Order: sequence, then structure tokens, then C-alpha cells
Amino acid sequence: MQLTISCLHKRYPGVAALDGVNLDIRSGELVALLGPSGSGKTTLLRVIAGLLHADGGQVAFGDVDATRLSLRERNVGFVFQHYALFRHMTVAENIAFGLRSRPRAKRPDKPTIAKRVQELLQLVQLPEHGGRYPDQLSGGQKQRIALARALAIDPAVLLLDEPFGALDAKVRVELRRWLRRLHAQTGQTTLFVTHDQEEALELADRVVLMRAGKVEQVGTPDEIYRTPASPYVFEFIGRSNVLHGQVKAGQFCLQGLALDAVGVADGPARLYLRPHDLHAVAAAAADTLPVLVRTVQRLGGRINAELGVGEQTLEWEAFDSDNVALAAGDTLHLRVRRYRVFAAGE
Repeated sequence: MQLTISCLHKRYPGVAALDGVNLDIRSGELVALLGPSGSGKTTLLRVIAGLLHADGGQVAFGDVDATRLSLRERNVGFVFQHYALFRHMTVAENIAFGLRSRPRAKRPDKPTIAKRVQELLQLVQLPEHGGRYPDQLSGGQKQRIALARALAIDPAVLLLDEPFGALDAKVRVELRRWLRRLHAQTGQTTLFVTHDQEEALELADRVVLMRAGKVEQVGTPDEIYRTPASPYVFEFIGRSNVLHGQVKAGQFCLQGLALDAVGVADGPARLYLRPHDLHAVAAAAADTLPVLVRTVQRLGGRINAELGVGEQTLEWEAFDSDNVALAAGDTLHLRVRRYRVFAAGE
């Protein structure tokens, strides 16, 4: 099911939770809504579901305007962070709940519901757990059952709100990989909310990065990481360094370094680069930066160093395989391999 969001607005007293959001989700995509607390991602998910009414704009499922439809009429599957399973029902009864709650004319018969429940227990790899109660399950198992319950109704869209937020780190990693495999099996159009960039980059076909109720950038995980559209995206995704310098005639200049900055106006500017996008070389050149080694820390085969660029500080990451000998007080020349330049006011 294709999902189209057009100029969506939602306002709370004193704050615009959604400020003209436009978004196209292709049928079968797994999309992450990523951003810090207060960026609007959960509000967007709840408006799509019909749990909240928008102040303006449109939500369309395929060719159907769903803006005025209720949660039931939209036929979405919704999975909450804290499972929201019925404690007094068995696992099988929880999964069957959405089917049994349908109006009589649309409700499947009991054998059909029982067959569907067993299919979903197989799908979430818990085939022997139908007779158990939620309190007898681990956190990871509860979330799998919550997903099975959401899938039982054959939803037009599957919506997940911080689905792994209540789980410990090891279980989160395992469930992320499981969910990716599950999506490959079902092909279900899926949106999930997360504030964890690693989770978004590992799981999603595309990432929607939000900020203050607006979409800052939409792209594949690789596009978001390698070609950030703004300083905010660069700093939010992955580790980053920021160095202040000047753009002159299309080049960013800092202490002998001169890098192409085409399209950036002359004047104060900021150079953004990742700690691993620097390479030590033997001699100074136009694309190298002279630095002073301040501290060195070894973590297994990885080397983390804090470097001085005049009064500014730079983090550098190297590896034993780079054959770099480092000690505090050394002077190095680093070649910049990948970077972005933004005018100081952006």
C-alpha cells in the first residue's frame, strides 16, 4: 500500500508538532522516522494511524483519502513500545483479538481465525507459545507477539512506535535483524519511529530525519550518511567534526588547507568531516591539514586521537592496519578524503 502525506499540520499550545510535512512512502517500503524527542515523529505516526486528528493536510492510503477515517476504518497495524498485550488473554487470544473484534459480517469463522493465529505464530518463530500468557514471555517474545497481533488483520500499513525501546541492547540487536527478515518475507509497507540512528540505518530502506515538526532530509541510509543535506543532518547522523574557516573564491581555507567549496558564498564557513575520513600523509599539500596530536587512546585495533588545529579540536580515528605511529606532541599532516562545507549561517 502506497502512503502519501501532504502538507500535514498539527499544533499543540505553543508548539507546531507537525509543520507542513510532505512524504511519499512506496508500497512495500520499510521506512524509519528518525529524530530527537520533540521532533514530531511519534505525532506523525499517530496522525497516520488515526489516533490523532491533524489540523490540516491529508493522509492518503493509495487513492483513498484517509484523513477523516477512524483507526478501524484505516485498517492499520500499530505496535507500541510497551507491547500493550492483554495480560488476561493467552498469546493466541491476543493475536486473534483484532479478527474477533470485527463486525459480524466481516468476522472470519473460528477455524479460519485459529489457522491465521498459527500461521502468525510460525511467522514470528514462536509456534509453541499460543497457550502461554504475556507474563510468561520475555520482552523480546512479547514484542514478537505484538507484531503478530498487528499483522493478523492484514493491515494496509504497519506502524511501529519505538518498537525496541523497552528492550536491553542485546535483544534490540537480535530483534532488529529478525524484523528485517520478517519484512523481507511479508513485504508489508512499514513505518517505524526511533531516536536510535544505528537502528534506523541498519533496518530501513529509507530514513526520514525530522526536526522541530519538519522533514529535514529523506534518503537511503547511505545517502543520509554520506550526503547530508544540512549541518543538522551531518551532526545528528554518526560522529562528526566541525572546523571553522573561510570560503574564498570557491575554496574553504584553514591553516594551509584549501578544499573545493563550490556553491558556498565567500565568508565564514564550517567544514564538516567524519573522524575516519582523514588519512595521514608524509608531507603537507593543499588538501592536507597540519595538526598537533594532543591525546591518543587505543581500543583494540582502533586508534582514537584528539588533535589540535590551532585553537580548534579535531577527533581522528585510525586503525592498526594504517601503520600510523602516534604519540602526544607529534605533528601530522592529514588528507581530507570526504567532507561537506556549509556557510556559517546555515
